[in-house]
Amino acid sequence: MKAIVVQEVGGPEVLRAEEVAMPEPAAGQVRVKVAAAGVNFIDVYDRKGIYPVKPPFIPGREAAGVVDAVGPGVSELRVGDRVAFPHETSAYAEAVVAPWERVVRLPDAVELPVAAAAMLQGLTAHYLSHSTFPLGPGHTALVLAAAGGVGHLLVQMAKKLGARVIGTASNAEKAELARSAGADDVILYREANLAEEARRLTGGTGVDVVYDSVGQDTFDKSLDTLRVRGMMVLYGQSSGSVAPLDPQVLNRKGSLFLTRPSLAFHMRDRNELLWRVGDVLGWIQSGELEVRVDRTYPLQEAAEAHRYLEAGLTKGKVLLLP
Repeated sequence: MKAIVVQEVGGPEVLRAEEVAMPEPAAGQVRVKVAAAGVNFIDVYDRKGIYPVKPPFIPGREAAGVVDAVGPGVSELRVGDRVAFPHETSAYAEAVVAPWERVVRLPDAVELPVAAAAMLQGLTAHYLSHSTFPLGPGHTALVLAAAGGVGHLLVQMAKKLGARVIGTASNAEKAELARSAGADDVILYREANLAEEARRLTGGTGVDVVYDSVGQDTFDKSLDTLRVRGMMVLYGQSSGSVAPLDPQVLNRKGSLFLTRPSLAFHMRDRNELLWRVGDVLGWIQSGELEVRVDRTYPLQEAAEAHRYLEAGLTKGKVLLLP
């Protein structure tokens, strides 16, 4: 089968299409013929060697497709089932094997590309808004990159929970996308001071929580948007890693809370996975959650997909189609 193989870490050029052996499912595994694989910043971190994945490897952490082989001991899924999975490896390929416990059957009304687009980013938005800082009426949340993949979904979920949402965007087009998702206000961060605008929009108080996926370029500014005892949620680092922090900074800025969560620790067992997936897919099926696919690329153009993602041009999800 065809797959994207990283033989050495580096830039997008290390993403090369190769012919590899078709994987066979072992006990407790299923093989999925991939219809669409999601492209995410975690794939970029893997490719660059920021996360400790040893080459050679096939990148990709989410996909949707059809079960075409079942290993011994699997009775819950069958050949022909339409499925998706988050946070398994080797998704940039025509087929992938995964533990059945991490694979979910899809409702008939949810198309395979949409399901692939909803896995990592949809579940991330779910745990951020429902678990890390459970939002509700009376809360004001600042969502950075509100027109991006996670941001667009997080804004919708925050509004569904009754929170006020302030988004950030790089230009007027992305600001309009954030507003269409439900953002009450949008800060054009290239034209305005983020902290000053956030405080102006909250009557000088600051926001209850800031969801920051950018990292190095925005971390200090994000801290300055928070109210006393507000929470800084750093869940990504698209601009680079944040420098070490003196905890006294959190004290001086108002007894702030800081957390660095990740999806893996928010779907610890199948019940938690099914809760989050059930909510996300259910909202998609009912029309309550819009998943926007921005661009699709053939599998062999994975390098171009990464260049597009890293350039900050995305207005939704980027997918690879084997």
